[in-house]
Amino acid sequence: MGKLKDIWNGENRGFIRYATIATALVLVWVLFLGDDNLVRWMRARLELRQQNRQIEWYKQEIRRMDEQIQTLSTDRDTLEEYARENFHFAAPGDDVYVER
Repeated sequence: MGKLKDIWNGENRGFIRYATIATALVLVWVLFLGDDNLVRWMRARLELRQQNRQIEWYKQEIRRMDEQIQTLSTDRDTLEEYARENFHFAAPGDDVYVER
């Protein structure tokens, strides 16, 4: 710590203080104030990560729906069960009960 104090108070103290202040200002500008700053980079990275997760979720959902379409298009009993459960379809002759 004594060496830093000697440099800070030494014979080139004007230049050292100027260089320190200039470096601090450049760092503040780069990290927070500029158009292409570190804060904006981090926000973009978080948004990109969130969008990639969402893309993966949609891909899995598409795969699941493709499997369901394949099953429904090949098996008539499964299609009938799906229609009854999700769209409340009834076969001719079925008793229909309405809930309130």
